Amino acid sequence: MELQTLTYIVVGFTFAVYIGIAIWARAGSTKEFYVAGGGVHPIANGMATAADWMSAASFISMAGLIAYMGYGGSVFLMGWTGGFVLLAMFLAPYLRKYGKFTVPEFIGDRFYSNTARMVAVVCLIIISVTYVIGQMKGVGVAFSRFLEVSYEVGLLVGMTIVFIYAVVGGMKGITYTQIAQYCVLILAYTIPAVFISLNLTGNPIPQLGLGSTISGTDVYLLDRLDQVVTEIGFSDYTNNVRGSTLNMFMYTLSLMIGTAGLPHVIIRFFTVPKVKDARTSAGWALIFIALLYTTAPAVAAMARLNLHNTINQPGSAQSLEYAERPQWFKNWEKTGLLAFEDKNGDGYIQYTPDATSNEMVTLDRDIIVLANPEIAKLPNWVIALVAAGGLAAALSTAAGLLLAIASAISHDLLKGVMMPDISEKAELLASRIAMAGAIGVAGYLGFNPPDFAAGTVALAFGLAASSIFPVLMMGIFNRRITKEGAIAGMIAGISVTLFYVFQHKGIMFVASTAYLGDMKENWFFGIEPNAFGAVGAVVNFAVAFAVSAVTKAPPQDVQDLVEFIRVPVGVEAAQDH
Repeated sequence: MELQTLTYIVVGFTFAVYIGIAIWARAGSTKEFYVAGGGVHPIANGMATAADWMSAASFISMAGLIAYMGYGGSVFLMGWTGGFVLLAMFLAPYLRKYGKFTVPEFIGDRFYSNTARMVAVVCLIIISVTYVIGQMKGVGVAFSRFLEVSYEVGLLVGMTIVFIYAVVGGMKGITYTQIAQYCVLILAYTIPAVFISLNLTGNPIPQLGLGSTISGTDVYLLDRLDQVVTEIGFSDYTNNVRGSTLNMFMYTLSLMIGTAGLPHVIIRFFTVPKVKDARTSAGWALIFIALLYTTAPAVAAMARLNLHNTINQPGSAQSLEYAERPQWFKNWEKTGLLAFEDKNGDGYIQYTPDATSNEMVTLDRDIIVLANPEIAKLPNWVIALVAAGGLAAALSTAAGLLLAIASAISHDLLKGVMMPDISEKAELLASRIAMAGAIGVAGYLGFNPPDFAAGTVALAFGLAASSIFPVLMMGIFNRRITKEGAIAGMIAGISVTLFYVFQHKGIMFVASTAYLGDMKENWFFGIEPNAFGAVGAVVNFAVAFAVSAVTKAPPQDVQDLVEFIRVPVGVEAAQDH
């Protein structure tokens, strides 16, 4: 069966499953719309959280970044997974014990201020809108290649699918849809990796194949990759450090605390029945995520090796002749994400890191995972599965982000501040209208991405790190932080981060690749923009503590609330006997 036909069948079937689940799990109350009724099993919630978390950035972009950053790409692996440890230990159980629907609602109550709640809503919307831009791009990229439609048409189809299952099902529908999406995306990611690892090393386990020798030789795969990339002028794959040690540390820290501060991830822990389940589901989420994240380095290295073996043809006197380019090359040229310019007129493809001689004038990193099965000449059904997986990753995270935005508008802004007496039925309608509006805005940004869009995913983590994470930590673990301190801290943290990023927005794309070059000369202590969220978090903490020290202490009932949140369930009863 032809690839396009098979892709339509596989992708169409998965979309039908998503819509069917949404109709089956239609939300009938605000509690079901916001937190899926609060009765999701921790294992199911862990799987849904993994899908919610593993966006197009994880499925499509991460391996592409690692493929060209090499060792420096470890910041993503350590930061994005380490954040779940912070979530499980310091945030998830306490927020679940508090028992509200949204992050801004907790902040408003803990800091006894609608102003604090409104500042949190603004921060949440900035973070979520920034993050959702990357998901919209992921949808467009996957559709444009595998369904052979334009980027714009693909984006419209993706928006329609999200609209149906998110607006109808709310958190309840999204939760069970995300469980199905996790199954699709993890199969789509690991099956090609198994095939490619087997082909290259004879080992069917990609994680082990990465450290194995190439079939029929005694040369290790990573040694061969180092040799190939250095022969044509690229840096060593295994020794390519991302900037300074301080930059690596701050980038990892920013991603870690940014993960723990992402509103659409935190809200998932409000959906489980008990406090203990929140920590358990965070553990399960980390396990489900690790299945993909431990595979990503192997996918990245093998994809980079296959790409150079095809284009540069190591051991040959000539590189690939453009007229003889393989079908996968032609397919991706149609999308505009791959482009060749014959600068010396010899008809051969010269692929080097030198901008003046490099003839691969466009090679979008986002195509690495999607093109890898074609480059490796895997069966069409595997390629179709990868297309479905990429779309599942983008749609699952987009739905979670859009729900976080809609909840902030309908529950925190409308019911919490403007219309506190609104009926549940009216609030549910407002939630669905807000969701539809959020999808419309996300689609617009997908069609007209801002000029800093290339670094949006890492930027979203930096914004969450500098605004939401510190205020939650202080709200849970420090009774003395006041409403004035919390408000000033959030504003200072996110403002400093945004200012630094936009001061350097011209290098956002460069900062998201391995080519840092001399751009870092103007960076604060060599810290790149995408890593600056950790600095913003320090500013947030410092300002909040300083302002709280000179303002009136929180009311006693608020301080008692903080103590109540931190005391494990059952301890109070034990102390009474």
